[in-house]
Amino acid sequence: MTRAAEPRLPPLPVAEWTEEDRDLLRGNLARADRYLSGAADAPPMPPILGLFARHSQVGARWLAFNGTLIESGTLSPRDRELLILRVGARTGCRYQWAEHLRMAQAAGLTFDQVSAVREGASAPLWSERDRDLLCAADQLVDDHVLDDALWEALASRFDERQLLEVIFVVGSYVCLAMLLNSVGLLPATGADHLLDPRNPTAVPAGSRVEPDSPDLP
Repeated sequence: MTRAAEPRLPPLPVAEWTEEDRDLLRGNLARADRYLSGAADAPPMPPILGLFARHSQVGARWLAFNGTLIESGTLSPRDRELLILRVGARTGCRYQWAEHLRMAQAAGLTFDQVSAVREGASAPLWSERDRDLLCAADQLVDDHVLDDALWEALASRFDERQLLEVIFVVGSYVCLAMLLNSVGLLPATGADHLLDPRNPTAVPAGSRVEPDSPDLP
């Protein structure tokens, strides 16, 4: 499937934001608020917040839902980032992959593991627990349901809140990937061409890439 070389719907320039847009988006995700303060020394606005500002009532509510998963969730950051990267790889979402590369490494995934996310559960370096999570992402993307065997395996490792969060995280980031891919939003970092989520040879194994990412969302 071909994609536009330029965004179909670029981020709304900050000069065109209304105060209501800023107020709606603020207070939903702590790490987003430093961009939304309106202060003269606030960092440059990440592209995704500019996209959400085009429909701030919906964008704010997605941020609130996602903020709950990130800031109040019961899954470990490593488990969550593993799921998000697999969704990024399966959906070919360059923006999502580039934004979460550094976050995944900060959460404890090695770069070899990050690279192996593209291959999925069949890569030899995964633990059984990691394989279950990668399979969960694949089954939810492909079939929109976890089969009985995988449900039982996950239930033996995670409590009921964590098990529900596995599904919520995958669903949330599949939704986001559909949005980002369809509007053609480009990552803030220039490293995304090196980090193609569907190209396992894009970066040599053993490397460590830390793009200048705003870590959102």
